[in-house]
Amino acid sequence: MSSKTTKKSHARKTNEPQPWIEKNTYHHSQFSDLRHLVELKRKKKLSISLCLPTLNEENTIAKEIIIMKSELMLRYPLIDEIAVIDSGSTDRTREIAESYGVDVYLADDILPNYEKYKGKGENLWKALHVLKGDIIVYIDADIKNIHHRFVYGLIGPLLERDDIRYVKAFYDRPISLDSRKVKPSGGGRVTELVIRPLFSLFTPQLSQIIQPLSGEYAGFRDILEQVSFPIGYGIETSMLLDIYERWGMDVMAQVDLDKRVHRNQDTLALGRMAFGVMQTFLRRIEKLGLIHIDTEMFNHMLQHSLQDGTYQQIDKEMVPNERPPIIEIPEYREAHHKP
Repeated sequence: MSSKTTKKSHARKTNEPQPWIEKNTYHHSQFSDLRHLVELKRKKKLSISLCLPTLNEENTIAKEIIIMKSELMLRYPLIDEIAVIDSGSTDRTREIAESYGVDVYLADDILPNYEKYKGKGENLWKALHVLKGDIIVYIDADIKNIHHRFVYGLIGPLLERDDIRYVKAFYDRPISLDSRKVKPSGGGRVTELVIRPLFSLFTPQLSQIIQPLSGEYAGFRDILEQVSFPIGYGIETSMLLDIYERWGMDVMAQVDLDKRVHRNQDTLALGRMAFGVMQTFLRRIEKLGLIHIDTEMFNHMLQHSLQDGTYQQIDKEMVPNERPPIIEIPEYREAHHKP
């Protein structure tokens, strides 16, 4: 008799479905053959647009544009256009972007006949109207360690697999302490303290999304045009819930982009972000019929700050305005769905 101890096998049975997180999670290096991606794009007759939503990003916008244009337009023609959609920067963001030859729009000037709002979700929604691509890539404009993997990593699954229609980024998020130092971990605090617990309680399948609040994602226009866009912090949460509810997990994938260094926010700012995310989440799951809220929710985030030895209340009104699916807008249908 053998003296070896037989370990209990934990191998998955052959007829068991593979978990979503295993089959739909990638590393950006799996898509680093850019010639191959360009060839796939050509064969599928697709066009790809990159959107950079901005508000006072004069310190980072130039580098982002230079890298994306040089690597993904001139060297490898993977993306067809780059557009900056600006919320009304008071610094030189728009001027700098224009000097590098990309399309620059003031969000208020897009679809001017509609009420104007301020917020990232507003910029992303309006970008759908002015961009021409079949695939839309959104990345934040404040990334300090920008690299073209932030774009090709998101595009890769959309080109490689016909069943994938929407891709989220995830990454390590070191906290930037000053211009020279970073703390190796601690980013993504609102994700782990707010949205992941909520997903785990109500939509546990979505808890497999490693960074649901990441600002980098890409999708086919025919998906993005059919979902609503909250104008503020809740846009990423809302998008995931709507896509999951309508099309399920199998149309989504996520890609590890290694590390992202950006401007970090203080605790009060993160509190306002958490308020906006929870506000959107609760409204969304009630709309989906998962809960019933029989009281009107208060639209003010109340915080306190110590000033001159006394605590002062900070009252921030956060009205949960939301744009409808843009395909419902006549001007959009006229521009993008002509017979």
